[in-house]
This record gives sequence, structure tokens and C-alpha cells, in this order.
Amino acid sequence: MLKELIQDGYGIKEDLNCAETILYGANQVYHLNLSSDSLRLAAAFGGGMAIESVCGVLTASLMVLGKLFVPDIAHKHPEIKELSKELFNAFEKEMGDILCKPLKDNYRTEEKKCRDVILKAAEILDKIVARELKRLS
Repeated sequence: MLKELIQDGYGIKEDLNCAETILYGANQVYHLNLSSDSLRLAAAFGGGMAIESVCGVLTASLMVLGKLFVPDIAHKHPEIKELSKELFNAFEKEMGDILCKPLKDNYRTEEKKCRDVILKAAEILDKIVARELKRLS
């Protein structure tokens, strides 16, 4: 799904940042039907919101979970909090942090940029989405 799309190079030629890669790719593979205007909402989340705070792959993944599993407003669907916690906990367990700065220090290279971080987020998101869609069907 999303991980495979990104493994095949999605986001590189398009020159997408980490958050855009997750949201734009998820839009394709999960059939989110987001408009180009909506996709641009991820633009400022790359680089940990440009201040090396929470990694853009996580903020974009939250957008995806919200789109898929919150039909109206979050307060009516408290399970979104559990899915969010699961995403953050799994990512931190695998990567050692959720913040951009330490992730860049540990994983970013000039050649690959943050591809390993993006791929791990896509893998975790794929697992959560697949399980939840199966549960809801």
C-alpha cells in the first residue's frame, strides 16, 4: 500500500517534503479523494513544522487517520485518540523518537534525505489503516 508506493520512489520526483509525501501518497492508495487545495494543508508540516518539532510524517499520518476514521468531529469519535496514541507509540518504539531533530540526526543522509523515516511511518500507518478498515467492514 503506502509503504510500497514510497519504496518505489514516490515523493522524490515530485519534490515533496516528508508530510506531503505521506498525505499525497495516502490520498492515492487509501482513496481519500482530497483536492489539491486540501493536500496543500500538509505543506507547513515538513521538517517538524519547520522548527524540528514533531516529525511531519506523524502530523500527516494524523491527518490521514482523521480523514478515514472521523466522519464529522473528533469529540464524537474518541477512538481517534487511541489510534493517534498507537501511531505515536509504535513510531517512537521503532525509531527512538517522534521529534524531527533527533530523527534527522539519526536517520537523515544527504543521499536518501529522510526516506527511512518516511518509510517507517508509512509502514505503521498501513498496519493501522488495514486493521481498522477490516474492523469496520
